[in-house]
Amino acid sequence: MSRRFADIIDLYLLSGSEFTRRLRAVRPEQWPAPTPCPEWDVHSLVNHMTRGNLGYVALLNGGSAAEFLRLRDSDALHGDPVCAYVRSMRECAAAFGAPGALDRILDHPLGSVTGAQGLAMRTTDAAIHSWDLARAVNAPEELDPRLVAWVEDNLVETYAGLAESPMTVGTSRRYFAAPAAPPLAGESRQARLLRLTGR
Repeated sequence: MSRRFADIIDLYLLSGSEFTRRLRAVRPEQWPAPTPCPEWDVHSLVNHMTRGNLGYVALLNGGSAAEFLRLRDSDALHGDPVCAYVRSMRECAAAFGAPGALDRILDHPLGSVTGAQGLAMRTTDAAIHSWDLARAVNAPEELDPRLVAWVEDNLVETYAGLAESPMTVGTSRRYFAAPAAPPLAGESRQARLLRLTGR
């Protein structure tokens, strides 16, 4: 396992807590609200995050990329988005915290990854979507600086060797929006990370 991913369980939990904090701020009338992700409203974004956690647990337990994609948009909230997401986050952290899990090979849709690299992808996803959710529901948008720094510093290694990356020019953009351009003078680390991921 790469030394860069040594604290990945803690970082994953930090990114999940950032998403949870915004999720708890969602008012009933905001579930159909649009998000910065054009294909998702608030409800479907939360479902995407919850289903993603469960999907990564399935990959860790030997599930296939095809099955992951087949279930990607199926309902995982069951009428209680907050509880469903928090439960899925805890289940994911517990699964990846098991002995040997971070060294296991996962059949991810973007290519084979170790458990550690997969969880780094999940951590990055949760960080960026925490901002998306905050923007959608007018919640505080500033992310934990430690999380922002880690995600930005490790974007290249997190997606190394995969079929698509937020850092790759000419990628299919099936999974990642194109980086926003140009950079702003004096932009913060968070602003730079969001720009690199198409926000």
